[in-house]
Amino acid sequence: MKPSSETPTYTIKQVAEQTGLSRQVLRKWEERYDIVIPQRLDNGYRVYHDEDIRLFLLMKRYAEEGFALSQAAEMAKSQINSIIPSNPEKTYIEDILSELLRHGKNCDELELNFSLQAAYHRLGLEHYLQQIVIPFLKEIGDHWASGEWDEYQEALSSLVVRDQLVQLRRNFQYREDSPLLLGACLPNESHEIPVHIFLLQLMLKGWRTAMIGSLPAPGAIQSLIEKIKPIKVLLSASTTFPFEESPQTIQELDEFAGRHPHTEFYLGGYGSFIWADRLQLQHIHLLESIEDI
Repeated sequence: MKPSSETPTYTIKQVAEQTGLSRQVLRKWEERYDIVIPQRLDNGYRVYHDEDIRLFLLMKRYAEEGFALSQAAEMAKSQINSIIPSNPEKTYIEDILSELLRHGKNCDELELNFSLQAAYHRLGLEHYLQQIVIPFLKEIGDHWASGEWDEYQEALSSLVVRDQLVQLRRNFQYREDSPLLLGACLPNESHEIPVHIFLLQLMLKGWRTAMIGSLPAPGAIQSLIEKIKPIKVLLSASTTFPFEESPQTIQELDEFAGRHPHTEFYLGGYGSFIWADRLQLQHIHLLESIEDI
């Protein structure tokens, strides 16, 4: 990212107020993830532009959706810098998102499915996930959090997205000798959509995947691992509920990982990031980026 040559418009204090991030977090993200390169005045103070604020907000949104900070930074920079082939293509994406929100508000499940399928076939899986699915899910959450949508509108729209991601995974063509990866929500974790997205992204990189969805029973993860023997396991905690409700579970999984040295175990999600300092993991790696897998 190159610093903008335009006249700076925001101080770090103003950026903190607009993004809801502390100045300490802003500096950390700049230094560790190169999310922006602020200009500096002669006195050393940082100055920012509108694009910098958009980058921080995008990275914050992706982090809140469960992506590792390093991946959230790359996704934010990729979205800002993405080159859309033509203005009609950009208009198409905006129109589809507007269309999806209208169908979701009206609880029109059939039209939601049609619009999502059309976007997938036009954009391809990678751009579909980045430009349609993730932004639409964020809009769903925002509309529910603001009270514009009720619980049914939010739930139906999310379930339609989830069901289509499930179908995409089922129909994905892979080689029989592709390495096997298991994705699983931790017990007491109900948010499974981020796992579907991660697994589809990994399938694009050549992995064959299996999945345990929301709220798995105690011992279910260990039992399936022993049955299918995946090369790698991705555990997901989008919230802190798994650690609050059953703190011993992650320790049991860590001990289990120690008894299976030929399988690599990873833990990701926004909840695990928040809880990271309290986890004493010996054998499960905290996931910084999808590239780590």
